[in-house]
Amino acid sequence: MSHSHFEMPPAIYAAFEEASKQSYYPRGTVRCSGVPMFRSQLARDLGCLLDVDPHVVAWLCLPTEIKTDCGPHVPDFLVDYEDGTRMFMDVVEKEGSPDVTEAAAIAAVRHRFIVRRQIEAGFRLQNSRDLLRYANYRTPLNDRIRLLAALDEAGSLSVGECLHVFREVQPLTAISWMVLNRMIMVDLDDAMIGPETLVRRFSR
Repeated sequence: MSHSHFEMPPAIYAAFEEASKQSYYPRGTVRCSGVPMFRSQLARDLGCLLDVDPHVVAWLCLPTEIKTDCGPHVPDFLVDYEDGTRMFMDVVEKEGSPDVTEAAAIAAVRHRFIVRRQIEAGFRLQNSRDLLRYANYRTPLNDRIRLLAALDEAGSLSVGECLHVFREVQPLTAISWMVLNRMIMVDLDDAMIGPETLVRRFSR
């Protein structure tokens, strides 16, 4: 699904205008299939979580409009999952609009409201923000092979044990990019990423 500037519905144009007035940290994305545009920091935060969800193939900001009894609504995201599911998502503080839920059901599309407490629970959001700081870098082939070979030999290594592996780029830059690109994996939920965090080959 792509946006046409020539046939853009007024509701989407208004959403684009609103989102373009702000920029939110972090800037980098990995699986956003269009222009990253967010209407709030909370939406940006959900985008961070989508980028580190191993089941997400791609996501698109402000994708289309859903016609409701209260007028057109533009969701924050359209998310594509590896099992073929397509889901529209909106971030909300506490609860979503029944009108949007009903309109999505009538249109036979999947839609979810994601509340702030779900987005901010645990350590995943802060860890994903830290990783995405390095989304626009790249780990050189030599360093990638060194780390993957070391993991093949050891099974898993702590972040601290990985530090000496890298020769061409800063270790945390390299590790972050490889996590984001699903070459390796670290636990994002139990604690903040630190020297003792275990690194493994990526698997689902």
